[in-house]
Parts: sequence; structure tokens; C-alpha cells
Amino acid sequence: MKPYAYDLDEQDLKRERQKARELRQSQWWKRRCAKGRCHYCGSRIPSAELTMDHIVPVARGGKSTKGNVVPACKSCNNKKKQLLPMEWEAYQQWLQSLP
Repeated sequence: MKPYAYDLDEQDLKRERQKARELRQSQWWKRRCAKGRCHYCGSRIPSAELTMDHIVPVARGGKSTKGNVVPACKSCNNKKKQLLPMEWEAYQQWLQSLP
């Protein structure tokens, strides 16, 4: 089993990126960001500094839909990269176990 959705062609990626751009302009997304909380670490972040993170990354078959995107601080978004939710949780637990 391949870890990434290699069968995505450039048209699929462009389509998902366009959907994400449109979703970022929606009132729904603006209300989500107005709460000012990172989905992953729970930190209070100014809404303008929150980024859109795909819970299941597009590169791994995720879509740009309301059910698959969350506001995240840049730090968490950069650390999560292309991880799936269970991989991210395992990474977080591993970090907490370090001395």
C-alpha cells in the first residue's frame, strides 16, 4: 500500500487548491478563524495568522471540504506536514515522552 495518493494528476491538485482558495474566502471559514484558536495546540492566535490545514492532506487523498479543513497556527501546520491524524497524534505523544 502506498503512503501517498500518487495517482493524483496535476488537474486534481489544481482543482483542490482552487477549492481551498474559495473556502478561505467564505464566511464559514472567516467565522472559524474568528474564534482565534489553533485546532491542534489550542493556542490563542490572531485570526489573520491562522492557516488552513487539511486534516487528511490533499497529497494523501484528502479534499478541500468543510469537514476536512481546520484553522491551525503556522507552527503546528508546518510540523504536521503530510501526516494523517493518527500519525500526528503518535508524533505528539512521542514528543511528550522525550526527557
